[in-house]
Amino acid sequence: MNTILGGIHQDKILIVDDEPEILIALTDLLDDEFVIIQASCAQEALSLLGNHPDISVIISDQRMRDMTGDVFLTEARKISDAGTILLTGYADLDTVVSALNRGAISFYAAKPWEAGSLLAMVREAAAGYRTRCELNTERALLRSLFDNLPLGLAITDTAGRITRLNALAAEAFGRPLKECIGQAETALLGDVPVETRSADNLRTVDEFPGVRRVGPDGRESWHRISRVELALPSETSAVHPVSVLIDQNVTDLIEMEKRARQADKMQAIGTLAGGIAHDFNNLLTAILGSLELVQDMQPPTDPNISRLFTNAMDAARRGAVLTQKLLDFSRPRDLARRPVDVPKLLGQMQGLLAQSVGGGGSRAVPVRLRLPDENLPQASTDPSLLEVALVNLCLNARDAQPKGGEIIISAEAMRLSLEDQRENMVVGRSGRPLPPGHYVVVSVADRGVGMTPETQARIFEPFFTTKSVGSGIGHGLPMVYGFVQRNGGDVRVSSNPGVGTSIELWLPAISKDGSQGATQPGPTETHHSHNNQRSILVVDDDPAVAAVTVGFLAKAGFRVLECHSGAKALDLVRSRPDIGLVVMDLLMPEMNGDECARRIAVLRPDLAVIFVTGFADRAILPPDARVLAKPFTREALLSGVEDLIPAK
Repeated sequence: MNTILGGIHQDKILIVDDEPEILIALTDLLDDEFVIIQASCAQEALSLLGNHPDISVIISDQRMRDMTGDVFLTEARKISDAGTILLTGYADLDTVVSALNRGAISFYAAKPWEAGSLLAMVREAAAGYRTRCELNTERALLRSLFDNLPLGLAITDTAGRITRLNALAAEAFGRPLKECIGQAETALLGDVPVETRSADNLRTVDEFPGVRRVGPDGRESWHRISRVELALPSETSAVHPVSVLIDQNVTDLIEMEKRARQADKMQAIGTLAGGIAHDFNNLLTAILGSLELVQDMQPPTDPNISRLFTNAMDAARRGAVLTQKLLDFSRPRDLARRPVDVPKLLGQMQGLLAQSVGGGGSRAVPVRLRLPDENLPQASTDPSLLEVALVNLCLNARDAQPKGGEIIISAEAMRLSLEDQRENMVVGRSGRPLPPGHYVVVSVADRGVGMTPETQARIFEPFFTTKSVGSGIGHGLPMVYGFVQRNGGDVRVSSNPGVGTSIELWLPAISKDGSQGATQPGPTETHHSHNNQRSILVVDDDPAVAAVTVGFLAKAGFRVLECHSGAKALDLVRSRPDIGLVVMDLLMPEMNGDECARRIAVLRPDLAVIFVTGFADRAILPPDARVLAKPFTREALLSGVEDLIPAK
């Protein structure tokens, strides 16, 4: 059937006759349009059909020595779907009619045949064969789609009985496929809500409620069930309505929505935390600086007053540490990423971990390492921050086992493919899918109290904690979250109440060809020559912070100018050539410090700028920018200033 000659398709024709003259005559008639295969007896023809499954038409004589034509064509029907034409004499008409009634033959021609009529029969039979092949192909494709679509499909008749369904639909009904056939739809679905749509409106309605199901393994899944009404023509040309039930597993979609909401929530919390930290740093800068200046102007002689001063300074410094933790969660931070041998790092940390969580006492919990025998690929990460993250996780694991237990730290190599990426879209992740690639997975597992799904959904939120008052403030896991996210990895949590918790850190692995992620460059040192111009311009929109900065600099012997906006700073730079340095806040209304610095560089390319900020984003600063973090001490400020302009 698939023979192509000169670009024209040619069907294969099998001619069966025990008279050579008939074979020659039929071949001469047909070989211009068809590929001819000859057989001189029925048995030979049956053998040829087995070797040529693409034969389109069989032409057979009725009277042959080994088998009559009608019997042969009946046997041929069992192994071939080719069109069949029987050549017969008038004496065999009863046999021909019987063969037609049995479906053994498609056409018959009486001997001697009329050439044009026989040629038309052959063409019609070949066209019928091609049509049947196309229908079989379409039927096979539709059957494959029906059985393999990731949707449960069930077809019902006008009485609502299931006439056909695929395996996913049977699984959703909770019965074997054969038992579902003939069952009423209502008996299988119960009172499950079903959305009914017409065939010309197949768009899913997002607001339609889902159906919750729990499988034999206890896993929860969500389904959206809809019915599509179809009107198909019946054999009598009347319209025969049928329905198709569509059971769509939307668990992945719901989980993606949850992760998107979680990511949005974490971003909103991070933005809020950064804003709070910025304002709080301004307050701490004013408090710490004012306390230092007051103590310098009039040192307390009363021991009680001195102790109160010390307490106030210590409290402000603890507030600065707390603010830094908020910033670590809320904004990107430079990572010193480099290739890290994780088993070696864990071996070096074993003593530290033993002292931290297993060093005796009522809360002692042993820490065990479970490392693979083969060499792991190196992880691309910041080793110091990874150590801090592991200590945080171990402390949490210890606190989750008040009655004792153990902490198991393991490491393994994992490869995430595109298929795995979809499969691993599960609850308990930090909020985004990982890109495919190679990873080193470090996990910290305990056998403690575990967590409910509601608790798992909040563990990365700042200040959220399940510990008792005085035992924690809810910053450990947010710091771990922020570090792993910035490192290009992910955090995965698996926990069940009463069973325990496992937290996995997915870190990008160094590729086998030795290529590594480039280490983040630090700020480039820029050396400025000492300037005899001694005035320093302090720019800060917060007058309290500006007052502290001015106080520190004035007491150190510098001549200081003060303003509270970028526009005013530009005016002073234009009018005061004696300004030798600008100490400027980064985040200010109307004109940020980075924009003001760019404009100053146009007016005075030689004028150095120190950015003072509690919420520095290095992405908006030039690589050689000098940044002083709030709250700062007098020594930190003066150290940066004296590098650029000497004191008297």
